[in-house]
Amino acid sequence: MLSTKIKQIDLNQQEIVRYIINGLIATTIHFSILFFNIEIVEMTSAGLANFIAAFFGIISSFVGNKYYVYKNKAGNIINHMIKFFFLYITIAILHGLILYIWTDIYSFNWSIGFIIATGVQMTFSYIGNKIWVFNNEN
Repeated sequence: MLSTKIKQIDLNQQEIVRYIINGLIATTIHFSILFFNIEIVEMTSAGLANFIAAFFGIISSFVGNKYYVYKNKAGNIINHMIKFFFLYITIAILHGLILYIWTDIYSFNWSIGFIIATGVQMTFSYIGNKIWVFNNEN
């Protein structure tokens, strides 16, 4: 069933451009809050500062994906949120696993592994959001 849905994905170029723009905005929000927490507030824990910043980046990503990228104004927002956060947790684990295997097991360059893992993350995020989180059947 999932493979059938993936084969039926309409790769709308405008939607993909909106997805990239939304991702850049969410990343900017995440980075700006991280910078603010570390440089202005002078939080001593980069991990805590990043956790707070990631929360706002993920929220902005959700709102942008729902209303701007996929233009899904219908459906149960709680259902969308649960699916979105489950998808993002899964993708974060996959991202970490790819980087772990690439760098820690095979000793390849971490920055190249990060780029590969991020490419996989972006692909799974776009497809997961399109066919599972924000599809018109929700």
